[in-house]
Amino acid sequence: MPAKGDIRDEANRLRALIEERGAEVFETDILQPAGALLDLYGEDIRARAFVTHDPVRGEMMLRPDFTVPLVRRHMDEGRDQARYTYAGEVFRRQEDDPDRASEYLQVGYELFNGADAAEADSEVFAAFASILAPLGLRMEMGDIGLLRAAVLGLDATKARKAALLHHLWRPGRFKRLLDQYSTTGMDPARAALLDTEEPFAGRGKAIGLRSTSDIMDRLDALRAEREAPPIDAEAIRRMDALLNTKGTALEALASLTALADGFPAIAPAVESLANRFDALTAHGIDLSRIAFEAAYGRTTLEYYDGFVFGFYADARPDLPPVATGGRYNALTRAIGGEAGVPAVGGVIRPGVIVDLGGAS
Repeated sequence: MPAKGDIRDEANRLRALIEERGAEVFETDILQPAGALLDLYGEDIRARAFVTHDPVRGEMMLRPDFTVPLVRRHMDEGRDQARYTYAGEVFRRQEDDPDRASEYLQVGYELFNGADAAEADSEVFAAFASILAPLGLRMEMGDIGLLRAAVLGLDATKARKAALLHHLWRPGRFKRLLDQYSTTGMDPARAALLDTEEPFAGRGKAIGLRSTSDIMDRLDALRAEREAPPIDAEAIRRMDALLNTKGTALEALASLTALADGFPAIAPAVESLANRFDALTAHGIDLSRIAFEAAYGRTTLEYYDGFVFGFYADARPDLPPVATGGRYNALTRAIGGEAGVPAVGGVIRPGVIVDLGGAS
């Protein structure tokens, strides 16, 4: 395992390189208010974060990332365009993989710029590609915006679309929901309960945290779900075709352009992808060396809603990604309301670079 001092030196080197690109240094506390993170991510964050209780401040979390506090400060200050960098420890619980680090250093580059999304995406990616070039890493890309556009374009109820978007980062659950929504019928026992006018009659005293009103609202939602028509088979086929799109960046773009002819909901997202590829080419990125997968980032990059990317050391499959990132416009709106500022960024793990022998 690399010495902590060596990793810190590498983190400082990386941060200095990003500062040279005009980024200002961002600092934030290690202990973060849990409420803000729970509001954004829901209770799922508890499975990945270290939670403690402060007698004055209430529930707190060891910093799981820098992005949320950075966005909060940026929005609180009413700023528009800005570049930031940071270096420091983040903390993640590892219940399923004890060999993965629960504390590690992270260096970030975050760009807030609403003028030209394709140019901003390309600037961040090109910066990472330049900094990490000595390591000869494999580069991958995806676009969560394609998947969101496809879901929103389905001929389905608002509730079904919301459920699919909520589980976009859980491929198994997402697929099960699609299969469920493409068929008719409901479990007989559940259907019988929904047809009961007084479901609480003769059932004794209510217990638990949900009120009778909450339960009745849920029953009404289930009744509406029972009456909703299934999503047609052709729409499911198109969604599967989108999820299975992969290849080099240019090969994937050709496939997606052809798919958009019969799937107009994704056409604007495909056009945005083409614009991003043009901007990347202008930044000197060789798209023939970039792998693109439409489903990329669905299991690890939860708050991204557009462009996503990663850098990997194929010679060391035991190591986590060297760098990951993407666009997170929805996060800035969740924190700042409709005044959210479009943003893109990413993080580099200096400890992995030291493991690989360094990139300098």
